[in-house]
Amino acid sequence: MVHHHRDVQGGTARAAVFGVSDGLVSNVALITGVAAADTGGSSVIIAGVAGLLAGAASMAAGEYVSVKAQSELIERELELERISIAEKPQAETNELAAIYANRGIERGQAMQMAEAVMADPEVALEVHAREELGVDPSETGQPVSAAVSSFIAFSLGAFIPLLPWFFGDGTGALLLSIVFGLVAAAGVGWALAYFTEKSKVRTIARQVALGSAACLLTWLIGSLVGASVA
Repeated sequence: MVHHHRDVQGGTARAAVFGVSDGLVSNVALITGVAAADTGGSSVIIAGVAGLLAGAASMAAGEYVSVKAQSELIERELELERISIAEKPQAETNELAAIYANRGIERGQAMQMAEAVMADPEVALEVHAREELGVDPSETGQPVSAAVSSFIAFSLGAFIPLLPWFFGDGTGALLLSIVFGLVAAAGVGWALAYFTEKSKVRTIARQVALGSAACLLTWLIGSLVGASVA
């Protein structure tokens, strides 16, 4: 059976996973903190929507800049490698042969393999990129896709704990927000464990623990602020 690897270089999947997780944790914590200050349901909704929009925009901008910078850095290194292959083919051949030899291939055979690769400049660039830079030249990252995925994912994660406040307020809505947030955090943990093939129990517990800690901290701060204002 052929094993197909997932795309872990482009940035889109990573942005979606972190977006949902960050949206959940940040907005359930924000909602808990505001609600603990004994404010009305409308204030919680305003704060939650503001947190959703601000967080999603910030997350998308950050992902775009990060992936774009990474892509430009890789493209620069690829261009330097392309120039070196064109201007110093023998040096690049020797370098590639040395890589193969260090992996246990007999020196003569390693040189033959390197010369065969260097016969085609595009193949040579791809092989050198993989061997020296550890990247695929055809997949240097997609900053726009990463930004859009991050924005949507963060918005989805942030909306889940906000949902109960559109239908109620007070302690009931607050408890539902926390429950919705922690259940969704468990779902994110399960998805992470599935894709990374890590322990589901451990990954789910980690996500739920992070969400719980954030809720507890902001609830304490919100309670103190509410008490001092009152």
